[in-house]
Amino acid sequence: MTGRPEHQRDLPEAELLAPHPPPFSVTARAVAAGVAASGRRVAVFDDDPTGTQTVADVPVLTRWGVDDVRWALVQDSPAFYVLTNTRSLSEAGAAARNASVTAALVAASAAEGVGYVIASRGDSTLRGHYPLETDAISDGLAAVGVAVDGVVIAPAYVEGGRMTVDSVHWLRTPAGMRPVGRSEFARDATFGYHASDLRDWVSEKTEGRWKAADVERITLSELRAGGPSAVSAVLEELRGARPVVVDAVTDDDLRVLSLALLAAEASGRTYLYRVGPSFVRARAGLDARPPLDAAAIDAIRARRAGPALAPNGLVVVGSHVGQTTRQLEGLRALGGIHEIEIDVRRLLDPAARPAVVADAVGRASAGLEEADVVISTSRDVITGPDADASLAIARSVSAVLVSVVRALADRRMPRWLIGKGGITSSDLATEALGIRRAWVRGTLLPGIVSLWEPVSASVPGVEHVPYVVFAGNVGDDAALAAAVTTLRGGS
Repeated sequence: MTGRPEHQRDLPEAELLAPHPPPFSVTARAVAAGVAASGRRVAVFDDDPTGTQTVADVPVLTRWGVDDVRWALVQDSPAFYVLTNTRSLSEAGAAARNASVTAALVAASAAEGVGYVIASRGDSTLRGHYPLETDAISDGLAAVGVAVDGVVIAPAYVEGGRMTVDSVHWLRTPAGMRPVGRSEFARDATFGYHASDLRDWVSEKTEGRWKAADVERITLSELRAGGPSAVSAVLEELRGARPVVVDAVTDDDLRVLSLALLAAEASGRTYLYRVGPSFVRARAGLDARPPLDAAAIDAIRARRAGPALAPNGLVVVGSHVGQTTRQLEGLRALGGIHEIEIDVRRLLDPAARPAVVADAVGRASAGLEEADVVISTSRDVITGPDADASLAIARSVSAVLVSVVRALADRRMPRWLIGKGGITSSDLATEALGIRRAWVRGTLLPGIVSLWEPVSASVPGVEHVPYVVFAGNVGDDAALAAAVTTLRGGS
C-alpha cells in the first residue's frame, strides 16, 4: 500500500500547507496547568535514548526496578523517560521488556500514590516495534483492570522536519517535502515499510488487524478550526484500543491534541501514545529552550567529585544512515580529531574481536591526550538474510563499541562523550558507562541533540560527565561538527 498518487512525489512545503487554516494558538503554560491538575506524570517508554531530544530538566532511567521508577515519579518534573532500548531487541525481547516496565510502573505508582499516562516513544521515522510495543503495554494494563480506549499515533517531529498532513507523514528534504514511504528510512533492513499515509501504515504494520478504513484520524482542520473541544469529541468515541492518527505541523497542533487528551482522560478515558519526540514536550506542558552553551556544560562538570578527566572528548559513531556519514565528513573538515575506524567485517569474526578491541583501546587512549577521538565503524552496510539476522549483526557491532568505550572509561574518562546512532547511544549509556539514572539537561542543537547529566552509574567517574545522545537521522551535514564545537568551548 502506497496511498494516493500525490504521495509519490516531493512537494514544496508552501504548497502542502496552503489549503490548511493557521494554527490554533495554545501555550505550554496552558497545557502545564492541565498536567498539574491531572496529577499524572507522563511516563515515556523510549526505544532508544534519542527521544529525549526535545526536552530539558527531565529525569531518565536506564533501569526500571520499582525503586528506580518510584524515584522518577517523585522528581519535580511532569514527565520522565525509561530507556527500554527495545529497537535493538527481537520481537519477543521487546514484548517482554515492555511488559516488565509496565509492571514496574504500576507497582511504583501504587507505592507513591502518583498517577501516570504512558507514551511509547518509538518513532524513528516510523521505524520500531509497532504494534508490538503498544500491544504489550495494553496487555500489561489489562492485567490490572485498565482497558485502553485508543492508541494515539502522532509521529510529527517539528525540529526534525517531519510533519503529518492529511494523515500522510512527510519528511523535509532539500528537494521539498517527501512522503516517508519514499525515504531511505522506509528501506530499513529490520523495520522497513511502504506506506506514507499513516492509516495505510497502521494496516501494513498490523498485517490487516486494523484496516485503513477503521483507523480514526484527526486532521489539521479539526485541530485548528475546532480546537481542543472538537478533538476531544473524536477521542472520546474511541474504544477497544482503536488507533487514531493525528496531523501535526507545529507545537501548537500538538498542544491542542494534548489539551484534548487531558479533557478526555479527565472524563475517564485511557489512551496509549505512540509518538515522536515533539509530542512528549507538548503533552508534558514544557516550552522549547535554547541550546545549552559552554558555560552550562562547564556547570555540569563542576559538580564532579571524581578523578581528573582526559583533556579531550570522545565521539562514537555506529549509525550507518547517509546523514551520519555526511556528518562524519563534516567533522573531519572541522579538524582537531584523531580518527579510528573499526572494520565491521573483521569484528564479525569472533576470533578477531579481542585484537580489534585491544587495538582500538590503545589508539584511542593515546589519542585522547592530544585531540578529540572519533571511533567509527566502516561505512559499508552489512546485512543478514532477514531482519533478525541484520539486527544480530548490529548487536555484534555495538558490543565491540561498548567494550572499547568501557575499557577507555576504566583508564581515563573523556571530558565529554557523544554516542551517534540510536542503538549505539543506548548501549554506551547502559553498558559501557553503566548509567542508571540521569537528567536530560537540554539540547546542543535545537530540538534534535540532547545532553544528559548522569547522576547514578555503576562505572566510577561517570557521574556529571556530559553525555550527548545524537540520533543517526537528524541534523544537517554540519550538525556533528557544530555539537563538537560547543563541547570544546569553556574551561
